[in-house]
Amino acid sequence: MSHLAEPAPASGGAAAAAVRRPASHGWLALVLAVALILSLLSISIGAGDFSFAGLLAGTDTQAWQLFAVSRVPRTVALLLAGMALAVAGLIMQMLVRNRFIEPSTAGTIESATLGILVVMLLAPDTPVLGKMLVATAFAMAGTLAFLGLLRRIPLRSPYLVPLVGLILGGVVQAVTTFFAVRHDMLQTLHAWTVGDFSGVLRGRYELLWIGFGLAGAAYLAADRFTVAGMGQQFTTNLGLDYRRLTLAGLLIVSAIASVVVVTAGSIPFLGLIVPNVVSLLFGDNMRRSVPWVALLGGVFVLACDIAGRLVDYPYEIPIGTVVGIVGSVLFLVLLLRGRRAA
Repeated sequence: MSHLAEPAPASGGAAAAAVRRPASHGWLALVLAVALILSLLSISIGAGDFSFAGLLAGTDTQAWQLFAVSRVPRTVALLLAGMALAVAGLIMQMLVRNRFIEPSTAGTIESATLGILVVMLLAPDTPVLGKMLVATAFAMAGTLAFLGLLRRIPLRSPYLVPLVGLILGGVVQAVTTFFAVRHDMLQTLHAWTVGDFSGVLRGRYELLWIGFGLAGAAYLAADRFTVAGMGQQFTTNLGLDYRRLTLAGLLIVSAIASVVVVTAGSIPFLGLIVPNVVSLLFGDNMRRSVPWVALLGGVFVLACDIAGRLVDYPYEIPIGTVVGIVGSVLFLVLLLRGRRAA
């Protein structure tokens, strides 16, 4: 869709573009270098004895086993989860047209958790893929309920939108907790949903590649989601099906949220913080933003996981807790910044 490409600068177009391109390449090289350093650091940290020297020497078979079974799968899982959730947040913000929305502020994560509880109660032997599909269905229903509430509530301020989502998520979480307590499943549910990658091993994280594929699909459809974010009338005038695009975007968001929750638990505020930072740095062109959002999302999750592993080494603070603390602070900063800008 060439008519949605980023417009050329009004004056000195070629020169301005040439100035921006090296700057963009500089940022890319910096972020990739940080991602590589954090990945190596993530692989090297842990309670088990491990060293790159023994690994490269090829004499330490235990180091190779630890490297292949635990350290690399955990690092890859962190990157995949961060990339997918950050892109899911970007899609949601585009479709809802509000910068303070992401799966954890729209009831999506809580609805996916309710779906996991239903499966655990009714069919506990269901394979992980089945749990993911049921969680996706519940997440989609919760997200549609959120959008339905937005249509019925007079929203005089953009700050009311995340408030509605947080209230809906709180209600769904209360229902989930009630049934979990009634059936003595609260600890089991907590173990499933707390954001924690300490149990990630080879063979237990591969579902996250589905989330990565969905993030790639979002990149391919970035122009269409951008059009859908401009409203139903504008989308229809361009010959696109607004309802179908919206449902496709919400399905991607719900599936990504469910994959991450089933694999590693809830990671709040990630999809809110990263897209806003990318928007401040590189603008609102979604096709250009998606790769940056994915890359910075992976780096952010890696950094938070490493921090949680080093604060009380050799013990760990779950990444959901670390990201929740950092994300809530940044969320408040964005809210205050938005109010001053208004």
